[in-house]
Amino acid sequence: MTSKIEADKAPRPVGAYPHARRVGDLLFLSGLGPRVPGTNEVPGNIHDSNGELVDYDIEAQTRQLVENLDRVLEASGAARSNLVDITVFLTDMKRDFERFNKVYAEYFTDAAPCRTTVEINALPTPIAIEFKCVAAF
Repeated sequence: MTSKIEADKAPRPVGAYPHARRVGDLLFLSGLGPRVPGTNEVPGNIHDSNGELVDYDIEAQTRQLVENLDRVLEASGAARSNLVDITVFLTDMKRDFERFNKVYAEYFTDAAPCRTTVEINALPTPIAIEFKCVAAF
């Protein structure tokens, strides 16, 4: 049996999918980005006078992403300590990995989940980072 989870306090998904789905003792989270709930603003994004993205702050995006992660986990009856695996998608590994990793280490210490970090060309909204997570109860 599976149950779909919608987290009212997290940003709405950008597609036709739930925030998470619980299957037995496992929780699978959909891809989650650093958009601010309610506004869809992306912290740290800098736009020019034409509204084009010209720069971003990976540390600000990582912090917002972890806040969003906590909201989805809470709505699912879980916490960061339940996470067993995280896949991190970065749009610029060379530029961002070190600063991302520094912020990540502030949030994931003793019972850190397994993690894979990959570089991708783009994400569906103007973000530089996304998490895909699995948790266990």
